[in-house]
Amino acid sequence: MSFAQLGLTEELLKAIADQGYITPTPVQLKAIPLILDGQDVLAGAQTGTGKTASFTLPLLQRLAENHDPHQKPHRVRALILVPTRELAAQVYESVKTYGAHLPLHAEAVVGGASIGIQTRQLRRGCDIVVATPGRLIDHVQQRNINLSNVEILVLDEADRMLDMGFLPDIKQVMALLPKKRQSLLFSATVPNAIKSLAAQLLNNPIEVEVAKQNATAENVSELVYGIDREYKRELLSYLIGSNNWKQVLVFVRTKHGADRLEKQLIEDGIRTAALHGDKTQGARNKALEQFKTGKVQVLVATDIAARGLDIEDLPHVVNFDVPQIPEDYIHRIGRTGRAGADGVALSLVCPEEAYHLVEIEKLLKRQIPRIADTGYEPVSLKIADAPKKNAAHKDTGKKDLRHSKKPASRGAKPADSKRTDSKRVEARGKGRSGSRGKA
Repeated sequence: MSFAQLGLTEELLKAIADQGYITPTPVQLKAIPLILDGQDVLAGAQTGTGKTASFTLPLLQRLAENHDPHQKPHRVRALILVPTRELAAQVYESVKTYGAHLPLHAEAVVGGASIGIQTRQLRRGCDIVVATPGRLIDHVQQRNINLSNVEILVLDEADRMLDMGFLPDIKQVMALLPKKRQSLLFSATVPNAIKSLAAQLLNNPIEVEVAKQNATAENVSELVYGIDREYKRELLSYLIGSNNWKQVLVFVRTKHGADRLEKQLIEDGIRTAALHGDKTQGARNKALEQFKTGKVQVLVATDIAARGLDIEDLPHVVNFDVPQIPEDYIHRIGRTGRAGADGVALSLVCPEEAYHLVEIEKLLKRQIPRIADTGYEPVSLKIADAPKKNAAHKDTGKKDLRHSKKPASRGAKPADSKRTDSKRVEARGKGRSGSRGKA
């Protein structure tokens, strides 16, 4: 089926053709006709499925059909709530791209950007607002925006918004919206908490699910490397150097951990940038742009900062720290293997993280393949053998040497050694061709 068969207008079809798209994705096939028909929708769609266009296209068409060119200033008729600035930027660009031939105006309202500039833009009037909850409420409290005319509400990545504690903000925004409206809720996973939220927000919604819940893409190769914590960075450097990886997204648990790993990889001669919530919006945009254009090989990111990143053909994702929330594993590795491309997702797992790995595998209902020969002394990833009764590791920046062992290959220095240089990493890449070189 083509986009034209979905009932989209010529203006939207032209914008789609301008982007080179021909065939709708499964979520677009299911969701677009329902939204065009005015139905409330609860969609379970993981990253990389084309979900943004699945609500952006019909939203634009519905607004354009009832557009009053004489209405000055434009009133906010559609509100798209997202959890992070990066996702807001992605959705805003999608609205602009697909709405290029329509007389509709959109604005992005996010933290980290000038509230004064946003105020002037909002007061000039717009049809569509893409916003993060906190900054939107700031503007509501300053009376810079009126939500009483909203006809369509979209909650994108609703599961992440709940994880980030935005439920009170969402309820505060809901109280300002007309009761008669179309509401769309998109979520990578649909746990009970999301169903409860949907019951409050949606009116007789039609459920759309395009991927098996708690499933990862079949074209993503997943591997687990059992490794003591102190050698993680060294192993990561080796894998990048020996395999000549050009683009690697690395997930860590904390902002401090992101900054520390960025510094260590740079010392290893690997072009690296960090992305986390303490960075200014300008710094975050610059890091992402450098990563997309190949100026840096590695982007080290926390979960919050990486949510909604849209990077075409990303080949490698590495879980440097194992996520404590099992569903986050699916979100993370969903950054690779998008749109049918192949991808590789590696997890560096130390004994302290054994419990979290087991929980992830329970969610997936399968075991992730292990690399038997990491080049270091083998470690146990059994829960019974994990130290500290599987307590979550606190990222203090201090070495935990209680379980460290001498590396099995050539006596390489520990990861926290101050003597790190690109030549050593490069030399290791020319060495033994064990399992590390196969990833």
